[in-house]
Amino acid sequence: MLFNSFEFLWLFIITFSIYYIPALRSVQVPILVAASLVFYAWTTPSLLFLLLLSILINGWASAKVAQAATKNQRLLAAILGVGTNLAIICAFKYGGLLTNFVRQIFEVSTPPEGIVKLILHLPLPIGISFYTFEGISLLIDVWREKEKAAMQSSPSSAVNGSNETYFERASKKPVRYLIDTAFFISFFPHLIAGPILKAHSFYPQMGAKYFRDINWRLVTESMILGYFLKMVVADNLKDYTFWIDYPYYQGLGTLTNLVLLFGYSMQIFADFAGYSLIAIGLGAALGYNLMENFDFPYISQSISEFWRRWHISLSTWLKSYLYIPLGGNRKGEIRTYLNLMIVMALGGLWHGAAWSYAVWGIYHGVGLAVERYFTKPQNSPPTAPTPIWKQFLFDAIKVLGVFIFVSLGWLLFKLPDFSQAVDFLVTLTKNTHIKPQITYIFPVLIFSLPVLIYHWPHFPTWRAKLPQAQPLERFAGMSRLAADLLMGIMLAAILLNSGSANEFIYFQF
Repeated sequence: MLFNSFEFLWLFIITFSIYYIPALRSVQVPILVAASLVFYAWTTPSLLFLLLLSILINGWASAKVAQAATKNQRLLAAILGVGTNLAIICAFKYGGLLTNFVRQIFEVSTPPEGIVKLILHLPLPIGISFYTFEGISLLIDVWREKEKAAMQSSPSSAVNGSNETYFERASKKPVRYLIDTAFFISFFPHLIAGPILKAHSFYPQMGAKYFRDINWRLVTESMILGYFLKMVVADNLKDYTFWIDYPYYQGLGTLTNLVLLFGYSMQIFADFAGYSLIAIGLGAALGYNLMENFDFPYISQSISEFWRRWHISLSTWLKSYLYIPLGGNRKGEIRTYLNLMIVMALGGLWHGAAWSYAVWGIYHGVGLAVERYFTKPQNSPPTAPTPIWKQFLFDAIKVLGVFIFVSLGWLLFKLPDFSQAVDFLVTLTKNTHIKPQITYIFPVLIFSLPVLIYHWPHFPTWRAKLPQAQPLERFAGMSRLAADLLMGIMLAAILLNSGSANEFIYFQF
C-alpha cells in the first residue's frame, strides 16, 4: 500500500479516529499492530506470513535472551536469533544470487524442478531488509541491556517512568512483550522503507498517547514537505530519468546524459527523503518519534560527512551493530580500512541482490579509506580569516567533488547490470557530438530546483551565520509566516502538479 494512495488515506483516517478514542487507550498498540498488518498485506497477502514469522522469531529469541540465567545462555540465544534472521534474508533476498554464483563457478545447469528452481523463484518480500535489521537490533539491544543490568545489578532504560525495562517485560509479561515486538517490527510508517528503528530508542516510547499531545507543527511540516518531494519532485523527475535506462542513453548526447544523471541524484534524494519525512509525520501524529533520516546530504564536504547525513538510520545501524563490533578504528590503520570495506560492501549488498550493489558499497568503502588516509588530523598554526568569497569557492569545490562522486555511484542503482553502467560511462565519451536535448534538460533542471533550494540555506559557507539553522531544521532562517507560506505553495503544487504515482525507489531494497 502506497502512502500516496487513496487506500492508505482511508486506512490512516480510520486508524487515527479509533486510536484516540479514550475508552480504547489501553489497546492503542494492538490497534496499530492490526492496522500495520492490513497495510502490509494489502498488495500481497501471502507475504504477511514471513513478517509474522519474523515477529515470532525475534519475540521468542529476545525473550530467551532476557530470561537466560547465565551469560553463555544469553549469548547462545542471541546468536541463534541473529543467525535465523540472516538465514531468512539470505534465502529470500540473496538465494537466487548465491545459487547462480555457485552454478556459474561449477558450470551446473538449472534443473527443471527441485530446490534450485524454488530458490531462484522465491519472491522478494517488500521491506524485508528493514524489518530484518530491526529484529537484529532488538536481539542485540536486549542482550546489551541484560549484560549491563547484570554488571550493575540494577536495570536501566525504564519504560514510561517505571522501573520495568523492555527486557524485564519479556520475562514477566510474555504476551504483552510479543505484542510490543509485533508493534516495533510492523509499525506501518517505517515498515516498508524505514527509518530503521532501534529497540533501545523505540520501546521506551510505548505507552498511552493523547490527542492533546500531538505536535501538529512537526506533523504538517513533515508530511507536506515529504509528499512534495515525492509527488512533485521525484515522480516528475522519473519521467525524464527513465531515459538513462538501457539502451535509450546510447542515443543521447553527453550533456543530456550528464543532466539526466544529475536529475537521478535529485530524484533518489527526493524519493527517499520524502518517504522518511512522511513516515516521521505519520509517527508523530500517532505519538511516536521516528529518527530523522536525512540531514541535507548534498552539502557534504567529504564522503564521511555524506554518510553522516544520508540514510542516517542505516549508517548509524551499521556503525553500532557492525563497524564497532568489528573493532572500528581501535585496532590500527590497516584493520580500520578493512572494517570500512567490509561494512560498506555489506551495506551495499543490503540494498539489493546484485553484485553491482556490492561494487557500489566497495566504491564508497574505497572512497572513505582514501579520504581517511589523506585527511589525517594535523596540528597547524592558526591562520587569518578567509574572505567569504574565497571560502565559498573552497566549499563549493569540495561539495561539488563529493556530489560528483556520489552521483557516479547512483549510476549502479539506476543500472544494476554492471556492464550497462560501464557502457553508460563509455557513451559519455563517445556522444560528445550529439546535440543536447533541451526537452529533457530543461524539465530536469526545473524539477531539481526545489532540492537545491532546500539545501541552499545549509551550505557550509554561511550555515554558521544563520543562528536559527540548527541541524535538521527544515526551514532554516525563515520566519514562521514565510515557512507557512512556503508550505501552502508546496501543498498547492501537490494538488496541481504531481507526477504519475509510482512506488518509492527504496521499496525494491
